[in-house]
Amino acid sequence: MTKGSDLLVAALENEGVDRIFGIPGEENLDVVESLRTSKIELILTRHEQAAAFMAATQGRLTGRPGVCLSTLGPGALNFTTGAAYALLGAMPMLMITGQKAIKSARQARFQIVDIVGTMRPLTKMTRQIVSAASIPTMVRDAFRIAVEERPGPVHLELPEDIAAEEAEAALVPPHPIERPVPSPLALDHVTKMVIEARRPLVMIGAAGNRPRLIEPLSDFVHRTGIPFFNTQMGKGAVTGGSNLYLGTAALSERDYVHDAIDRADLIIAIGHDTVEKPPFLMGGVIGGRKVIYVGYVSANVEEVFYPDAELVGDIGASVTALADRLEGKLKSDGVLLALRQKILAHINEGSDSEQFPITPQRLVHGVRAVMPEDGIVCLDNGMYKIWFARNYRTRIANTLLLDNALATMGAGLPSAIAAKLINPDRRVLAVCGDGGFMMNSQELETATRLRLDLVVLIIEDSAYGMIRWKQAVEHFADFGMTFSNPDFVAYARSYGAHGHRINAVTDLAPTIEACFASGGVHLVAVPIDYSENTRVLIDELGGRTPDAPPD
Repeated sequence: MTKGSDLLVAALENEGVDRIFGIPGEENLDVVESLRTSKIELILTRHEQAAAFMAATQGRLTGRPGVCLSTLGPGALNFTTGAAYALLGAMPMLMITGQKAIKSARQARFQIVDIVGTMRPLTKMTRQIVSAASIPTMVRDAFRIAVEERPGPVHLELPEDIAAEEAEAALVPPHPIERPVPSPLALDHVTKMVIEARRPLVMIGAAGNRPRLIEPLSDFVHRTGIPFFNTQMGKGAVTGGSNLYLGTAALSERDYVHDAIDRADLIIAIGHDTVEKPPFLMGGVIGGRKVIYVGYVSANVEEVFYPDAELVGDIGASVTALADRLEGKLKSDGVLLALRQKILAHINEGSDSEQFPITPQRLVHGVRAVMPEDGIVCLDNGMYKIWFARNYRTRIANTLLLDNALATMGAGLPSAIAAKLINPDRRVLAVCGDGGFMMNSQELETATRLRLDLVVLIIEDSAYGMIRWKQAVEHFADFGMTFSNPDFVAYARSYGAHGHRINAVTDLAPTIEACFASGGVHLVAVPIDYSENTRVLIDELGGRTPDAPPD
């Protein structure tokens, strides 16, 4: 006979789990004791929300569910933002929460919240474990559901009496998932459409940025020679400094990359997930470009996205089969590639500015200068995310992690901690606004306790800058958006980290480089001048905010 908590931990080991993020509570002490004698590392965090962000990031980077642990009630409720982050971002994750005993009620309703009901709209699956003997099969099923397309979070609630219950149950071995492939008829139809197009253009979306798709997608682009761009969450899916890359659609329209989008007569949307803000708008286009959708599941039909044809099935197999049929058969008039240098030149404007406080373009340029090709930049959410999406060139997949789905603040530092744990030999940089950083800044203690080599860049404007910018664009009064900050240098040192402040543009890259060279946890505060948001993103690109509707 084996205790339920031991069965749970054995089932997690059976799935290859190597670490669990979270905060224990009274109701899962049996699980904590079982973890103590296991091969699984418990990463103790300072807030459950941060633990969920870390687990989701592990799922995003590895393709295997990250795992997080909390107690009942308040601890479990703190998982909800992380659950939505993983659900909208298609990140496989398992959340395990505790609960009071279900066979007795010695503490009545104390701290009891219906967490299974709470998690239902935020997960792919949520269940309470009511028998220790069922634990191995429920864990296996949870992992299966988490990784199936579309990936996402799952939740298991383990009451304390079930965790302590003795039972006999065998582990269930994982098995390979065989994904379906498109029919030959669908491939023939799509092939004909591409061959007949004069200006085909590939768009890579969030679902095209799965770890297993790096090679087939890169191969498809290189074999067909079709120019490509990507959405924010599709950034980096094609490896190498490809001369076919036209940019990132960080805005919905009227950015420089839209010069190419508007001239294309066919867009091949690989892995586009309409949870992202639209990279282009289809409404009102009559007799214009056609759209082919390539995805694991059928496309969502939205007001701004409705494909003319689909290849539904494993994306890797789909693009490989399509490349086999297209290679050497395409004829282009060269118009889209002729725009490439103009687009990239516009995007690079301002990257050498000596203005201080620093401009967003110069900030991105400075970070790119010190990050190696395999270095990972983890963005929180704010105005700088648009600038990094537009201006930061990636050559290796999953080296710029941003969230364009839930787009929550507070995820940057936890995501960077998880990225560093997964990739201990690579440089990892968190980029956070002062608003987003302070939402989970307590995780600096987690990073220092784990003795990570991590640099956190804090962009200071003493405001919720993106909303303040949109407030100004809408001609509202400047109200309710500004705040004061702690002395970030002293704040970092209070956690045992190193603190630095940038006082000149020329200090940025050397300071970050010195931080990486010396090791440990470093916080670098840099003031920013966001007037470029209005000059470039509004005045220069057509007088419209990124998510505003078309005229």
